[in-house]
Amino acid sequence: MSPLPFQRASAIPSAETALTRWLVEGLWSEQAVGILGGEPKCCKSFLALDLAVSVASGLACLRRYRVHQRGRVLLFPAEDSLAVVRRRLEGICAAAGAGFESLPVDVITEPVLRLDRDQDRNRLAATVAAVRPVLLILDPMIRLHRVDENDASQIAPLLSHLRELQRRFQVAVLLVHHARKDSNGSRPGQALRGSSELHGWGDSNLYMRRRGSQLTLTTEHRAAPSQDDIPLQLTEVASAVSLTVVADSHADAASAQTGPLARVRQALHQIRAPASVNCIRKLCGMRTASVCEALAELVRQGVVSQDIRGYHLNPAQAA
Repeated sequence: MSPLPFQRASAIPSAETALTRWLVEGLWSEQAVGILGGEPKCCKSFLALDLAVSVASGLACLRRYRVHQRGRVLLFPAEDSLAVVRRRLEGICAAAGAGFESLPVDVITEPVLRLDRDQDRNRLAATVAAVRPVLLILDPMIRLHRVDENDASQIAPLLSHLRELQRRFQVAVLLVHHARKDSNGSRPGQALRGSSELHGWGDSNLYMRRRGSQLTLTTEHRAAPSQDDIPLQLTEVASAVSLTVVADSHADAASAQTGPLARVRQALHQIRAPASVNCIRKLCGMRTASVCEALAELVRQGVVSQDIRGYHLNPAQAA
């Protein structure tokens, strides 16, 4: 019987490397699987298509978030007609300054794709193998199966197949999914319809919400800082309709593009006294694990020291 694969711990890529590897900075990490969620009519599909245009063209998503890896995008729009998809892509290209005719976005035209059927899963894998996209977008999840979304044992095999595609073809997978109606009182990830498997599955998740006339975007990452309530609006310029970041959210957008090491270092410089992990986490708006990983790297670099009082910048760095 062959042994399980194993690796020396020191040979495993560092967490800091993983933290800084983005497909679209601040929005989607490289080769991540995850959910773009929200209630109906929250412009989820517009955001998915904006990501598609950005990755395919190399231009900033929402005219704000830098693309780190440009490449082909494969899209399956299960609800919108092909004519509507084309019109929306053309509008986003016009807003972004991208050439639509040469845009490497491939659209699956099969009317039905069911990930709970072996034949359809195999055909999707064959298509990904043929196209070799950097990003695969499936919109929406409800049209991709006939299983009980509330039953983890039924939904897990579908998510496992998409994870297998990600690992086999080094492709990021974005799954558009609905949130429960009237779920504004819940945390975004907990508001998703169906099993909690969906929330836990994502490496990067995006959540759209509408409060009155205001759209907001919340980001969530397994190994990077998250951002809450980035205000967006749907704008139309010369018949080109696209999402844009509301102007007064510049600070949020800039923060989303600041690396975790810089954010932790900035927080320590602001405190100018030894601080606990929890204190630093609150100032940075980062997850505890991300703060700990950043602190460990800063200690290794000689920028930060730790004693019984907490973490602090070394004198040469605090000046």
